[in-house]
Amino acid sequence: MTGAETGDVVREPSASDIRLVIAASSMGTVFEWYDFFIYGTLAGIIGQAFFPSGNATLETLLVWAGFAVGFGFRPLGAILFGYLGDRLGRKYTFLVTVTLMGVATAGVGLIPEASSIGFVAPVIVLVLRVLQGLALGGEYGGAAIYVSEHSPPERRGYFTGYIQASVVGGFVLSLIVVLGCKALLSEEVWLAWAWRLPFLLSLVLLGISLWMRLKLSESPVFQAMRAEGEVSGNPFTESFTYPGNRKRIFIALFGIAAGLTVIWYTAMFSALGFLKGAMRMETTAAEVIIGASAAIGMVFFVVFGALSDRIGRKKPIVWGYALTLVVLFPAFWIMGESANPHLVQTNREVPVFVAGPGCAYSPFKAEQASPCASLLGDLTELGVTYTLYPSDTLMLRIGEQVEDLSAHPWSFAKARKERLAGLLHAAGYSFERVRPAPLAALKIAAMLLVLMALSGATYGPVAALLAEMFPPRIRYSSMSIPYHIGTGYFGGFLPLISSYMVASSGNPFQGLWYTWGVVAFALLISLWGLQGGPPRDFGKDAP
Repeated sequence: MTGAETGDVVREPSASDIRLVIAASSMGTVFEWYDFFIYGTLAGIIGQAFFPSGNATLETLLVWAGFAVGFGFRPLGAILFGYLGDRLGRKYTFLVTVTLMGVATAGVGLIPEASSIGFVAPVIVLVLRVLQGLALGGEYGGAAIYVSEHSPPERRGYFTGYIQASVVGGFVLSLIVVLGCKALLSEEVWLAWAWRLPFLLSLVLLGISLWMRLKLSESPVFQAMRAEGEVSGNPFTESFTYPGNRKRIFIALFGIAAGLTVIWYTAMFSALGFLKGAMRMETTAAEVIIGASAAIGMVFFVVFGALSDRIGRKKPIVWGYALTLVVLFPAFWIMGESANPHLVQTNREVPVFVAGPGCAYSPFKAEQASPCASLLGDLTELGVTYTLYPSDTLMLRIGEQVEDLSAHPWSFAKARKERLAGLLHAAGYSFERVRPAPLAALKIAAMLLVLMALSGATYGPVAALLAEMFPPRIRYSSMSIPYHIGTGYFGGFLPLISSYMVASSGNPFQGLWYTWGVVAFALLISLWGLQGGPPRDFGKDAP
């Protein structure tokens, strides 16, 4: 091996060693992300069980706020477990993280509903989401570094690409489990209690993950550092004082983590919410299309990871960002036209206009402050696009038909919603759930695969890139902190922010501007900060 000053360990692991390292690390990562994503996959049921408000839009936002809380605590988990990983070792640190995640996830499946214990239910949910966020903050860095430090330099992108694909695998597994449970059980049983089963399954996955990971030995790079007395005394402090590391952390946060994560969450979570919500697609049909596309799209993460071994890490990331800016909106337009062409055509041919005083609609209020704001909330809940104009008189125009709202008791929510739905139905709107034809489903899947390819281009090379950017003695902390700040805040808050933007504007595509803006900024930072050329070994000329 070389000295600690380069941080390299010349080691050619056997093929069986590599298979075990990749299998154990990847499966653990799949299970850990399954635990984290099952909350988002079951967002609708979670909202009804733990955040009941009588307002479907508000319930959705509260669920995504809880989703964001877990992501918000990921950086703290990165600091805590990054410190332990750099001080005590990679292996045992991510054994702790996967255990914490499994126990917290199973706990969600055991909480009584809010109808039984009141506000205590959402409080417990949020506490468990905090524990999940802490665990996830330590998991990704540990698994990515562990595989990186076992990989020969010329294949590091390929081998770590499996870790990147495993994140998608967790989302796919969550959909498979949910769809399997729904197929085997009646809808009544599923909604009554069986939705808890995917959470409780976490205990089984935890046992499998621990069994596999206990077979692993410590990373050879960490073993070498420990043998030479080069383990960092305070990895957190040193991450910000090591020469050049502040710039590397800035690039990793804004040029890598923020950009890649909003592409991935838009491709999966935003698309799933868009299809089931605004486009009113049947829930199972939407989940099957999304799940199948994600499963196929996992290949892109490995492919682009391997490609980065030959052409460098920067090119796929920059290409992916640039193409995302071009195709993001057209991809969602095509998905909308394919998912529910009647609704899209009706929105185009029979537009809805609202005018009136006090039209400051707040998606976070169960009851709005004015009749106009209540009307906007009803339209949002129905998934109807509208255009708002200022006026002193409340007015609703559907196509060319102007509706008189003054004579109706609009303070009564149920009556108001029923009348509004009746007016829209008479104008040609349909609020039935739709199942797209096979060709339309293929078009949706094709657009999702385009987005997954862009996600693979920007995400596939990243585990190898981040490991190469930072010195071994502080690698766990230095890569985990910016990664989880970027993914936790820019990505974790994406469903909440984009849902709020859609609800506030009445435009189902409005939330995409958040993704577009973050990706544009990440593209500028990566063009400036990432070095091109072939991949560099650990510690050598890192940007």
